[in-house]
Amino acid sequence: MSTLLWNKSGVKTDSSVMRYLAGEDVVLDRELFSYDIKATAAHAHGLGMRKLLADDDVSAIVGSLKELNELWNRGEFVLDERHEDGHSAIESHLVECLGEVGARVHLGRSRNDQVLVATRLYMIESLDSLKDLLVDCACASLERAREHEMDLMPGYTHLQRAVPSSVGLWMGSFAESFVDSAELVAMTRKWIDASPLGTAAGYGVNLPLARDEVAQELGFARIVINPMAAQASRGKHEHQAIAAMWQAMQDVRRLAWDLSLFSTAEFGFVQMPDETMTGSSIMPNKKNPDLAELLRASCSTVGACMSELQQLTSLPSGYHRDLQLTKPALIRATRVTLDTLALVPDVIRRTTFSTAAMSEAVESEMLATDKAVELASGGLAFRDAYRMVGESLDSLVGADLSKSLGARVSPGACADLRLDEIKARIENC
Repeated sequence: MSTLLWNKSGVKTDSSVMRYLAGEDVVLDRELFSYDIKATAAHAHGLGMRKLLADDDVSAIVGSLKELNELWNRGEFVLDERHEDGHSAIESHLVECLGEVGARVHLGRSRNDQVLVATRLYMIESLDSLKDLLVDCACASLERAREHEMDLMPGYTHLQRAVPSSVGLWMGSFAESFVDSAELVAMTRKWIDASPLGTAAGYGVNLPLARDEVAQELGFARIVINPMAAQASRGKHEHQAIAAMWQAMQDVRRLAWDLSLFSTAEFGFVQMPDETMTGSSIMPNKKNPDLAELLRASCSTVGACMSELQQLTSLPSGYHRDLQLTKPALIRATRVTLDTLALVPDVIRRTTFSTAAMSEAVESEMLATDKAVELASGGLAFRDAYRMVGESLDSLVGADLSKSLGARVSPGACADLRLDEIKARIENC
């Protein structure tokens, strides 16, 4: 490991302890490295604005950081065990290239606000990507809802056939759920959109730092004003970002459950794309919905990351090394969520619906609720209508099942899906 930024002369470090302290940091920082470089350049500009760095020094530092970013993007600079973390790697590169000038970049900041700002930039970009994916999922669901708006299928409660429903209602539910999640992601992004850079170790510094200007350069909407509040946000903001991801993954889990269930021979309602299916290593006849099952399972990974942070962030004010462990949960949850959501729109668009099998599964006695409501709307007490219909289910045999959908006119129901209103929400995301 290269020379430690914080090491003091005459102090011996234990290599096994250092490996434990560093943990996965240098590997995880590969996800944050470009954001750390960007924030370091902005910090250098800020120091120049306040004449804390000479203009020539600012230009040299920013130029060297640009070179480092290019090397990183080309794979010619590697974060590995030579470095304690990404911050150390950046400063080491600057010192190696610029000597004493490179060592001046850390004036007025700590690794605390350095990781805070890089993490927030990472979360903001990840949430933007997630929102775009959710909008695509909502669009795909809306397309299928329009395509099969009035196609009959059973509606279930307790996994038992309950009332006649439609594919339009089923797929419309995912369109609205995905746009709900997209809006939650946007609100979370807005909440996180504040720069902690310049708060140092959580107590500010005795320098007139250009915090507002640096925040603007980095694209933040505002600054975190109180340095202790900035420090206390670590873990809290990551948890909220993961919570928004988990809500999105809840929608995916429900969809994956439906697809895996409805693709069984016992239902036969849907056929997922062949490319998403696998065979058995022993049973030649099998086609397994592995993709749907793993889409379904991935929600639990994100939930576990959320729980991990909940257990970690029970701390008093100020920085504590425990907070280093917020990185693995955030990065793992982000990877799983974005990788999962990237597959969903294509699955929705390419899944085939067997509308004949769906319609055939709707039985006459499933009209019982409609009939009870009809009698009650004529003046009969609903409980009396309920009992009357329940005692004469045979009278429903032969009724026109398709008429049930057309009569379901309550706002949002099968005959009034209001898909245009859902579309308008999608377009406003």
